[in-house]
Amino acid sequence: MPRARLSRNGRRSAPAKVGLALAGGGPGGAIYEIGALRALDEALEGLDLNDLEIYVGVSAGAFLCANLANQLTPAQMARAIVKTEPGEHPFVPETFFTPALHEMLRRSANVPRLLGQALWDFARHPGDRRLIESLTRLARALPVGLFDNQPVREYLETIYSMKGRTDDFRLLEHRLVVVAADLESGQAVCFGEPGLDHVPISRAVQASAALPGLYPPVEIDGRHYVDGVLLKTLHASAALDAGADLVLCVNPIVPVDMVRAVAEGSYRSGHLVDSGLPTVMSQTFRTLIHSRMAMGMANYARKYKHADVVLLEPQRDDYRMFFTNIFSFSARRAVAAHAYQATRDELLRRKDELGPLLARHGIRLRLEVLEDPSRDLWSGVGLGPGQKSTPEVVRDLERALSRLEEAIG
Repeated sequence: MPRARLSRNGRRSAPAKVGLALAGGGPGGAIYEIGALRALDEALEGLDLNDLEIYVGVSAGAFLCANLANQLTPAQMARAIVKTEPGEHPFVPETFFTPALHEMLRRSANVPRLLGQALWDFARHPGDRRLIESLTRLARALPVGLFDNQPVREYLETIYSMKGRTDDFRLLEHRLVVVAADLESGQAVCFGEPGLDHVPISRAVQASAALPGLYPPVEIDGRHYVDGVLLKTLHASAALDAGADLVLCVNPIVPVDMVRAVAEGSYRSGHLVDSGLPTVMSQTFRTLIHSRMAMGMANYARKYKHADVVLLEPQRDDYRMFFTNIFSFSARRAVAAHAYQATRDELLRRKDELGPLLARHGIRLRLEVLEDPSRDLWSGVGLGPGQKSTPEVVRDLERALSRLEEAIG
């Protein structure tokens, strides 16, 4: 049923068009967004997250938007990240971290040829360049991605092939836009739009999540595509350009502020550099894309004055999101539950701002739900604290992986 909408002067106007824009963040970001989506699902009366006018997703956000457009509910996705029983389509982070052995072997096979070319080049021009300059040719033998993203596409193909779902943009009831970046042109590409809606949804999501260095670019119709987050964090403009009156945005990628963590004793060292290169790179990446997103949100307010954009994201002192082992079932439960509660807290904290804003679009902020301390994510999706969610063999594997991680750390 269309949502009744009020114009800014209080007069009733055409039904509101509501869109959803989800940012990336890898498997950890996807788990956070699932918890946040479940909180929104409970707290917003008059809004069905599986019945929106448009979904716009980037990277991990593309994966979740495609699920929502395919009628997978936030509750189903929440169960999927902690259950391994058949029928719940388990979300296993290991799927995203399969070593790209084929890519590595293919590239390494070129080493003898490249080395020969480098030595020959140096021998022909001994006075013009040093040997090290000629040897830079060997960089072409480096793999363009550490992990294989083919399993990601196969996983999506499987769940979208089930009854009532589709891997075809054109067969969806609602509009879905999956954003990637064209590697050769550096331009954003919106799969699902006319002219690009013939690409399978699973293939488009694979391309949108192909972060350079981690995953190889994805070839589609002779061109190569990489992670859409390289251009914009949210791409909410795709929904706004489509005429959305209200766009709900979820972004799990924020730089962490460790001051509070150190003060509370939750983090023993006050220096992120002590945690090594991955942590430093993560903080750098988060800082860059978050500052860019802040500028984008300001531009939305100026360019799309007819529309409202609501952004939900973790607090900067929310260090739990930064140091979490998502390979652990228990950690995945904790992150999703934390995101669920953090989103509830933010909605309640911003009630005076969001209540009237949402009401203009025919949506009620359910304060009785947000103020209910008994609510938790898992009971709400049918997985109470005492309910067994993983078989013993999986828990044994989880403990072994955790011990391995501790030993490496």
